[in-house]
Amino acid sequence: MTKLELNLKRRAVLTGLGAGLAAMTLPTTLLAASPRKVVLLMAGGIADGGWNTLAFRGLEELAAMDGIETAYVENVTQARAPEIARGYADDGFDLVIGHGYEFGALMAEIAPEYPDQSFFATTYAPGADIPANVRYADLAYVAVAYAAGALAALISEEGRAVGFVGGGDNPTQQSMGRAFAGGAEETVAGIKGLGIVTGDYHDAAKGKEAALTMIGNGADVIWHAADVTGLGAIQGVAESEGVKALGCYANQTSIAPQEIATSFAMNLGWMVVQLGTAIANGSFVGGEEWKPTVAEMWSAVYGEGDDAVPVNPDLVSEESYAVFTEVMEKLSSGEIDVTRFLQG
Repeated sequence: MTKLELNLKRRAVLTGLGAGLAAMTLPTTLLAASPRKVVLLMAGGIADGGWNTLAFRGLEELAAMDGIETAYVENVTQARAPEIARGYADDGFDLVIGHGYEFGALMAEIAPEYPDQSFFATTYAPGADIPANVRYADLAYVAVAYAAGALAALISEEGRAVGFVGGGDNPTQQSMGRAFAGGAEETVAGIKGLGIVTGDYHDAAKGKEAALTMIGNGADVIWHAADVTGLGAIQGVAESEGVKALGCYANQTSIAPQEIATSFAMNLGWMVVQLGTAIANGSFVGGEEWKPTVAEMWSAVYGEGDDAVPVNPDLVSEESYAVFTEVMEKLSSGEIDVTRFLQG
């Protein structure tokens, strides 16, 4: 093992690796004696390898704990979401989790009908008036986008441009695109942060086209935040000479191990476990927007199993990694303020 690889293992906690993942396993002694029921509603499928897969893994961990019963529904359309959410509330589920921005307004709408139960949506609060039994989350999307832009700029060989491939055309993805560009341009002078929001999370062809377009415009590092569409972006990188990729949501090393510099893996399983455990031990807090730090919600990871390290040492120099960890620390402490990138 090289000196850099050893340093990466020692410093993994700086980017959340270990800290967030270790928190996913919680002692069952925290749980209440009477069973608590938790349901996870997803707009997509649990086999997407990212957003839904990771949350589902957290639900599986909850299901293995004493005193918690779980259920889940995949591919919930917006038309059917109210009926499904109310159905589980009517069935006495203590916590209804709507996984995605699609459920934000819905939870605020139906929660007052069920004052003795709790609701959570994996998205920003849709307004300032949050019902007392609803919790939302700012999951540091904009902060991680800034960090990804910074790392992309640091590992760019040409120093001309780096690119972001977005999914759905929504305020979060637009803000992430601006933050990615800001992180790149504020970290390395003279580099340009490019971005294309495809409008789709489920079209690999669109992701590949977007990546190739930006590569044609000089980008030699591509990051995505676009689920299946992002897999197409990585494919576009793999088919281009001298271009690096950054994965997102899950550890995507296996997709293109020679081109992936790291993956920004989201600790969604940890999030689900935290919520379920809070319901079980009576510590769930509603009426607010939860704000975990970027280091709690995101882990930089490359490689598999016991060989995993935060970044690919063949593509990321020790100097670049050191600057990147400083950026992550400043984002977590609030020294770097990313609210300026939010869509007004």
